[in-house]
Amino acid sequence: MSESTDGSRGVRDAFRGARVVVTGAGGGIGAALARRFAAEGASVAVNDIDAGRAQAVADGIGGVAVPGDASAIVARARDALGGGVDVYCANAGLASPGDAFAEEEVWAAAWDVNVMAHVRAARALLPEWLERGSGRFVSTVSAAGLLTMVGAAPYSVSKHGAYAFAEWLSLTYRHRGLKVHAICPQGVRTDMLTAAGSAGELVLAPTAIEPEDVADALLDGIAEDRFLILPHPEVARYYQARAGDPDRWLAGMNRVQRSWEDG
Repeated sequence: MSESTDGSRGVRDAFRGARVVVTGAGGGIGAALARRFAAEGASVAVNDIDAGRAQAVADGIGGVAVPGDASAIVARARDALGGGVDVYCANAGLASPGDAFAEEEVWAAAWDVNVMAHVRAARALLPEWLERGSGRFVSTVSAAGLLTMVGAAPYSVSKHGAYAFAEWLSLTYRHRGLKVHAICPQGVRTDMLTAAGSAGELVLAPTAIEPEDVADALLDGIAEDRFLILPHPEVARYYQARAGDPDRWLAGMNRVQRSWEDG
């Protein structure tokens, strides 16, 4: 893959012929990412736990479907793409509402899908990438991984973990050719927003964007070689406020919590 920072032309050059894997790509953000990479000339392996949805997206973009658990598809995706992976989009995620009293199984599932699937993918990809000195890992996190989300303790905590792992990958391997990007949108009009229920309606829905907007933000961020990609620019201000005055920020979020409880 050739790299360039010459705007959209450079992005097209970078991904023409690239071998790309997108997990959780049967719909929503994942499907938008798969379509965008295919439009840039990449060969795309479309993963989803729902084989029918994976196949439908793959058929629509001239890609290949690799259905199954996102934690264990790197080897099959590599074979399907002709023996290698250039870009891996760890996009599959689990919306897990609940508080501190959520069942152990809910916490375990959130951690497994939102964090450990990324870790397992990295384990499988890093030997190939470090040997050749190039590779790109894209982690679909969430603004909840930088901030938090009311009514969703397992989701918020596991997304913080996903963001931390992406940071660790970047700081550890960037000098060896690994590019890492963490996408942290707020509300996106997908099934996951619907699953967020009344909390999502209160906090996320008013500024929700389309999945295609997230794909556009990713490609722009790649062209600018940015680690942190914020499809909602206001998240940067919230993140700075959280770091600059944690108590004030927590007090503000507690007001949101009380508004949700009263709603």
